[in-house]
Amino acid sequence: MFGSLTGHCQFKNTGVSFKAFAKALPKDVLVVMEATGYYHYRLAQFLDTSGIPFLVVNPLSVKRFIQMKLAKVKTDKSDSKAICEYGLMNEVPLYNALTGVHAECLQLFRLLNSYLKKRTVTKNKMHGEVVLGIPSPFVYRSLKRDLKHLTKEVAAIEARLLKLVKEDQQEQLTLLKSIPGMGEKTTLFLIVSTDGFSKFEHAGQLCSYVGITPTIRESGSSVRGRSRISKVGNKKLRNLLFLCAFSACKYNKACKAIYDRIVAKGKSKKLALIAVANKLLKQAFAIVKPGIPYDENYKSRLA
Repeated sequence: MFGSLTGHCQFKNTGVSFKAFAKALPKDVLVVMEATGYYHYRLAQFLDTSGIPFLVVNPLSVKRFIQMKLAKVKTDKSDSKAICEYGLMNEVPLYNALTGVHAECLQLFRLLNSYLKKRTVTKNKMHGEVVLGIPSPFVYRSLKRDLKHLTKEVAAIEARLLKLVKEDQQEQLTLLKSIPGMGEKTTLFLIVSTDGFSKFEHAGQLCSYVGITPTIRESGSSVRGRSRISKVGNKKLRNLLFLCAFSACKYNKACKAIYDRIVAKGKSKKLALIAVANKLLKQAFAIVKPGIPYDENYKSRLA
């Protein structure tokens, strides 16, 4: 679907319809679409290979834009018009389509996350059977086989991911693994989800992307809300960094200093861990962009 200020048309999400869509576009056009998981990906790849410039905007940003206008009507037609207006009124960078390696890595991570969740469910079911005294040995053996299969698939996916990232971003992988506390899985996902850090010009943008920047809730003299992280960002990466923060508190000099300082002020340990996760991100950006290995004594850059 595409919307404009003068007309409205609908197209199916198929290759044939993409071609018809491209023919219907006027010259010197700029296409604007929402990021809708799997559904916008094929069109984005088609537009990129066809040389048609386009933007991919955050659905939450468009939602807030529509709310700001106090719109009372919500249809496909009104939504497409709002997306078009949002793209015209805001400075959104042109979208860079994924490479074949990058696209496969993202698919692998999605599948890995799905298998890990299934494996946890299977482990819990096996524990339940043990608590019950294994009333059905058949059920327990079936669960055991399922767990073995899932573990094998997880290992295969992780090996494939490591192989692809090594081939495509070996230098970045080596640099990030030099940061104390940064786990291999987090390192891989950080490289893949940020497209080798190419999406960001400074560390603040990266922290906002992950959703680990603080939000202040104050208004006048009556509203004094507690500061929280935004959580508007990459949830998977945020969770991985939070887990890495536990290790970084022990082995990363700068992170340990931040953790100890916040806890000493009487703040919660969770808040301190969030600050550590934020610090890990900034360290990652600081060493990858210039291509310099981690140095815990280089305070001007990493402290």
